[in-house]
Amino acid sequence: MLKPMLRLLACLMPLATGALAADGGTVGFATKATQAYMIEASTRTVLLAKNEDQGFSPASLAKLMTVDLVFEAVTKGQITLDTEYPVSEYAWRTGGAPSRTATMFASLKSRVRAEDLIKGIAIQGANDACIVLAEGMAGSEQQFAESMTRRARELGMEKAVFGNSTGLPDGKGPDSRSKVTAREMVTLAAALQQSYPNLYPYFKQPEFEWNKILQRNRNPLLGFDLGADGLATGFTEGEGYSIVASVERDGRRLFLALAGIASDKERTEEAKRVLEWGLTAFENRQIFADKEVIGAASVYGGTARTVDLVAKAPVSVYIPISNPDRLSARIVYHWPLTAPVKPDYQAGTLRIFAGSRLLREVPLYTVQAVDEGSLSSRAVDAMLELGESLFFSWLWDKSAPG
Repeated sequence: MLKPMLRLLACLMPLATGALAADGGTVGFATKATQAYMIEASTRTVLLAKNEDQGFSPASLAKLMTVDLVFEAVTKGQITLDTEYPVSEYAWRTGGAPSRTATMFASLKSRVRAEDLIKGIAIQGANDACIVLAEGMAGSEQQFAESMTRRARELGMEKAVFGNSTGLPDGKGPDSRSKVTAREMVTLAAALQQSYPNLYPYFKQPEFEWNKILQRNRNPLLGFDLGADGLATGFTEGEGYSIVASVERDGRRLFLALAGIASDKERTEEAKRVLEWGLTAFENRQIFADKEVIGAASVYGGTARTVDLVAKAPVSVYIPISNPDRLSARIVYHWPLTAPVKPDYQAGTLRIFAGSRLLREVPLYTVQAVDEGSLSSRAVDAMLELGESLFFSWLWDKSAPG
């Protein structure tokens, strides 16, 4: 059998969409951020991408992964919101009042409930709260940090590395610092909001008081009429200011990550500007209806030579209202499928592009079963496979619905 090939079906559709520039920005829209990534949540359409896979130091954005591990433990019943953890001297000195960093002012040798520690992180970005939870849940901050990196891989964050629970510099030089990408931080933000709907609202609480000290939420976007409800900000010497944000307005939710911004003030202004653009400059366009056959995959050695492919739900993308251009789509799968083929088998992926920029990917599933064919039909298919592997092209067109 020849080595499986990737078959691409090019689908040219005359839809209105914003052309994406080669540098990763969008024609007619530019951001001051060095790295940027923004998606619409329901369709996972990429609205903005700029150096989205370029690594940067997360600083306090690392605390979002700490929160993810805590939320997961609460959801699985491994801990409760009333579980108490002690404040060690290390946690107090490194992230508490003596540290002069973001803190909830937890007292040395006191015991603090998990829910209050969560509030300390989500509302105040408290370093002491992160370390107390890390030590309490994993035995040491280092072991917890290793769990953070493992969890990142589970979420599909292939480049992310976390050296501690806070994002504070580890003192070992720039080469050993935690690293993330803008795309990965959007992945993490979406996971927090979608996986833990009952716990996620901690991020938008306006204030939190602990040890008789009241502090306002550090998220600068909560004060605007954007629909912001999370998540975190960061700063790294030499790399600038960063933010991971989520907004929901008029039934539309966006996730955004920006990094490499020059100042705190510019970070707020830029995040607000990008999100407003994302909320107002796009419209939802359905490309394929529910259960509509999107394409067909070749089958080797079966009673039929092709099997129809569909998505699990209607396929839509968010496209700019202005700057009309053409979308393209490709069905990608390992060619050919080998009989027998069961129905509802994930056989490939629909990839939708604007220019060269990938907007979204949609899994495709087989519609019908294809049984194994006779010996003679398999012999014919073997000859066809050999010929098509030497020279093969297949162009498939579909006009967009009106």
